[in-house]
Amino acid sequence: MAYVGLLYVGAVLFLNGVMLLGKADPKAIGVFNLFVGALQVITPTILIAVNPADPVTVLSASGIYLFGFTYLYVGIGLLGDFDTSGVGWFSLFVAIMALGYSFANFRLLGDSPFGVIWLYWSFLWLLFFLLLGLKMERLTRYTGWVAAIEGWVTAAIPSFLIMTGYWRNPNAIATALVVFGVVVFVALWLFTTGVWSVRGFRALSAPHRPAHQ
Repeated sequence: MAYVGLLYVGAVLFLNGVMLLGKADPKAIGVFNLFVGALQVITPTILIAVNPADPVTVLSASGIYLFGFTYLYVGIGLLGDFDTSGVGWFSLFVAIMALGYSFANFRLLGDSPFGVIWLYWSFLWLLFFLLLGLKMERLTRYTGWVAAIEGWVTAAIPSFLIMTGYWRNPNAIATALVVFGVVVFVALWLFTTGVWSVRGFRALSAPHRPAHQ
């Protein structure tokens, strides 16, 4: 059941990324945030109610609430046109807790791919904090791309592979996720900040002219 919810987390992250890139109306995306937020609150509640004495189930399900509350908060904020600082500071809490869940997946659950995926989520929610909480609007485009990509890489694709039985070779998957994340997000930063843009290449390749000329 948790992996069904994860599939739609992929959808909402992708849509939120598209919104940040200016390609979709915020209120329209806000409605979908409410759908997924409600799903991500109902799902862990059922999982814990069915297996209250299983510490692994409780641990795994407890992390889902972090995202359910985020999407509900975002959806309500977008529809009500509220200030984003509350979501931003809550995102800092999520970013810090995600490090703990990453550790738990590596050391307690023996799930290295999701140990890496939680690091992805920690990074993304840190960006949400910087963008929404500290109002660092220059990060809007970069955060949009990261959110859209993570929607597929950390949620939609893993969920589908798990549900179809093709989620195999966890060490190889974890390594691939690390390499992909470092390469893609560094490259994105260079592109979105203009270092690798056409203008940036022209500036770097332009011959140096003495000041007196």
